[in-house]
Amino acid sequence: MAKTAKSNKITGNIIFYLLLVIILICATFPFIWMVLASFKSMVDLLNVDKMFIFKPTFQPYLDVFSKYDFLRPIFNSLLVGVVSTVLSLIFGLPTSYSIAREKQTIFSGIILVIRIIPAISFLVPWYIIFNKLGLTGTYTALILAHLLVSLPLIIWIMIPYYEQLPKELEQAAWVDGCSRVGTFFKIMLPLSTPGILTSSILAFIFSWNNFIFALVLGTNDTKTLPTAVFNFVSYTEINWSSLMAAAVLITLPILIISLALQRYVIAGLTAGAVKG
Repeated sequence: MAKTAKSNKITGNIIFYLLLVIILICATFPFIWMVLASFKSMVDLLNVDKMFIFKPTFQPYLDVFSKYDFLRPIFNSLLVGVVSTVLSLIFGLPTSYSIAREKQTIFSGIILVIRIIPAISFLVPWYIIFNKLGLTGTYTALILAHLLVSLPLIIWIMIPYYEQLPKELEQAAWVDGCSRVGTFFKIMLPLSTPGILTSSILAFIFSWNNFIFALVLGTNDTKTLPTAVFNFVSYTEINWSSLMAAAVLITLPILIISLALQRYVIAGLTAGAVKG
């Protein structure tokens, strides 16, 4: 009986890990294929027989920067992403702390509605407003548009995080003469570092990958990486090799940041999920 149970357990483990490997291959294959394709010439890329065995070349990456001027969109994406994320943190952290401590359900409900509504719904009124103000095609327009989505995201990630922090910590600080603002900056912010990192990463990823706002509100001077990919598509051909190289360059920074800070992301996303 014991041998049968042990045999069933071993069989179950083998099936589990086999399924895990299959799922992992299916999940990572598109990224692996993209990386391999970025080192192929157009001839090798279109040859099925050379899917895994081919002579690698760095020409697609050289073309990305020499022929398609990819440095400017990288700068634009970094500028818009960093500034919109920082502004979202500046406004979002005090707001989420206030909602968590004062139980501002109506205010939180309004923010939730804004978060649920698809961002593209705001695009037309946003464009009309920016056009009237003469801001269309500027960094200000892109930053404010991204702020509209990243700010509610940060607030709703941070609310449960502040709710799980003991109120006794604040009360002890007040007894010691610390003001409410001082308590927030000196105690609450340091304790909420995992949540801040999580919300910052997710907000930055949204900004980095956003396409429609940059397409409608941006110009050639302010175009970001997702819109710069359009340069690889022409009426006569699509430069797939350079397109894959550009896709790798767009994905790699986010992938590195996510892997490096994954433990903070997991801690931040699960904050408040279990309360004792």
